Amino acid sequence: MLKCVSVQIQTSFVLSCLLLLQSIAMKVPDSSSPTGVLEEFFRTEEFNSSSETVKNPSSSRFRKMVQLLRSKSKKSLENVKIPFHNNGVIKSSFRRCSSMRENLRFSSNDSHFLLHSPRRIFTFSDLKSATNNFSLENLIGKGGYAEVYKGMLPNGQMVAIKRLMRGNSEEIIVDFLSEMGIMAHVNHPNIAKLLGYGVEGGMHLVLELSPHGSLASMLYSSKEKMKWSIRYKIALGVAEGLVYLHRGCHRRIIHRDIKAANILLTHDFSPQICDFGLAKWLPENWTHHIVSKFEGTFGYLAPEYLTHGIVDEKTDVFALGVLLLELVTGRRALDYSKQSLVLWAKPLMKKNKIRELIDPSLAGEYEWRQIKLVLLAAALSIQQSSIERPEMSQVHN
Repeated sequence: MLKCVSVQIQTSFVLSCLLLLQSIAMKVPDSSSPTGVLEEFFRTEEFNSSSETVKNPSSSRFRKMVQLLRSKSKKSLENVKIPFHNNGVIKSSFRRCSSMRENLRFSSNDSHFLLHSPRRIFTFSDLKSATNNFSLENLIGKGGYAEVYKGMLPNGQMVAIKRLMRGNSEEIIVDFLSEMGIMAHVNHPNIAKLLGYGVEGGMHLVLELSPHGSLASMLYSSKEKMKWSIRYKIALGVAEGLVYLHRGCHRRIIHRDIKAANILLTHDFSPQICDFGLAKWLPENWTHHIVSKFEGTFGYLAPEYLTHGIVDEKTDVFALGVLLLELVTGRRALDYSKQSLVLWAKPLMKKNKIRELIDPSLAGEYEWRQIKLVLLAAALSIQQSSIERPEMSQVHN
């Protein structure tokens, strides 16, 4: 009996969150978040029996997610019934879900993206087989939000499998749907490609594995120093990727976590922006977001975000400016002594001491004009005031 009540309360929590989010959407016609999967989550027939007594306590929310993502149910949300005899639980759940408003809005324009997506659904068995049961030797990245494992599919293709870990199961589901929804909308050579996903045994995203790893690993950990021609190619490619996110998508996307570790390098060192875990949609008629939860990577955070929680395209512009400085100087955004690259570089740029900024490992093998162009773009991008920073298209040009 207690198990039945527990499962019903958890289901009520998820339902109330989703209904709260839908009510927000009705008031905001322009969307600020990916919604394809979430909209179908509303519609799935799983919720039509939510007012009945739970007969199978072992049926988890993850199982419902699997059934949803494999189905193409078009059932209307109008038929959803909520067990309001748990009214106290509902009210509590509404309060717990209020923080999701910053991340999720609903629109009827997105549902086809994931329903008709060619992306593959991986079983937990597939993922365990690809990663040798998620062995430590295949762990290539770990943070507060997720673990990333390298793996190999039966056809020999190398993949990166991201396992979301932050928060409780409901928060993980929301993070998963948000990130997958964004990646389902993007298609650009300088954006990491999503191959598929898995929802058994946790929430997983499966991406192409870049043979050279991340820019951070190549720039700071590799025995071979990166040539300037490759650095310049990376600078241009990341800028092109951000121009696409800000202006080329059908909605504006703010990445919010541009950094060397989130730039993957293909076989020919073309950069690909990855990790959309903190990304936000920005509606056309909005100038910015105000976020209350502080997230991101020190050394790349724009001043207005640190002080006021303001998020817009200029947030990414500032982070790109820091990345450009890393490419020129070979220094980390925040070194082991916690010294800021921006604070170190600004006085030198102001005095036009360019040669003191250049990575000594380049040993003079670089194009002087390209160095000056990259430093100019960096100097403009890390302006204290966001108003004085250029748009991404201007940085690229």
